[in-house]
This record gives sequence, structure tokens and C-alpha cells, in this order.
Amino acid sequence: MDGKEQDQSVDEGRKAVFKIPSTAYLAIGLLTVCVTPIALGEIGGLQWLYVFPIALFVFVARWRTVATKRGLAVRTMFGQRDLPWSALKGLAITGKSRVRAVLQDDTQIALPTVRTRHLPVLALVSEGVVKDPSGVLGDDDVKTGKADGAGAETGVTTPEAKAGPDAGATPEPASKTAAETAPAETAGSEAKPGE
Repeated sequence: MDGKEQDQSVDEGRKAVFKIPSTAYLAIGLLTVCVTPIALGEIGGLQWLYVFPIALFVFVARWRTVATKRGLAVRTMFGQRDLPWSALKGLAITGKSRVRAVLQDDTQIALPTVRTRHLPVLALVSEGVVKDPSGVLGDDDVKTGKADGAGAETGVTTPEAKAGPDAGATPEPASKTAAETAPAETAGSEAKPGE
């Protein structure tokens, strides 16, 4: 049984869970304590006030985004949706650093608790399918961070792959080519002269 679970975890690769911190349950407990004297007090019929802490508990327990090498699993208060990486056209950043998934038909789906600071993590978990616009991770970082080293299996076509068989032999020309073709990543890679 342990061997099967271990094989399954190796197949799944990296996993990132974006959720509301568990300390929110302390605030919900405090709200429950504060509601109790009113709900159970002399005025009858106010037990319905317990709906608020219960609803908040369900909200915190469900509201999350899980990223794996297969795709994104988006859980909201009343539903769940699985988005494979192949179904995504890209990511959109809306006001206050919120991130939305843009599907191939240009519909946008909000990613609960995912912010712009999480984009390098999404790039690492997706094994390069989602590019890191911040420049924190380069293409080489994502490739070398993989446990199995199978970069061609993700289905991502990079400028290095189109250039020819010898283009990916040395990491420096490949990263320069990626930086030249992606102006959004150039600013991030220039900020780090040691790389």
C-alpha cells in the first residue's frame, strides 16, 4: 500500500495549495463566543445568529486553489472546477493583485487566494506551462527544479526548441534567447546581474 501511494505522489509532482490561513478559525471561534450570549440570552429566537460563524467556517474550509502539474483545481463556497493547463490561454491580473485564469474561449475564472506574488510558484508547479512574468524564475530554474527532468513532455514550445537540436545544449544561450523574446521577463533578469 505504501509503494502505491509513493508512486502516485511521484506521478503528481509538485503541488501548491493557496488557501486562507488556518488562523482564521481562531477569529471564527471568537465570533462564536461573542454571538453566544446574544443567541442564548433572554430574547428568544436569536439562535439563527450562529449561521454567521458556520458560514464563515465553511467559507474558510472550502475557499482555495490547488495547483498541480496537471492543472488547477478551483474551490469556491458552493462549487469546484478543475482546469487543466491545456485549457488555459493565460493568466490575467486584475486590480489589487488578484489573478484570474483566462480560458481558450476568453472567459475568466477567479483563482481564490492566488495573488501576483504567487506567480513564480505557479510557474514552478506547472513545469513551465505558465511563465513567470516577474523574472524571479527563469526557464532554466523551472527545468532544473523538476524531479524527473522531462521538459519536452509538458507540450510547451519554446524558442530554444524551435531553433534546432543544439540550441538547448548550453543553458546560457537558451536563457538569453528566452529573455530576448519575452520583454516582460527581461527587466527581472537584468535586475539580477549574477545570473
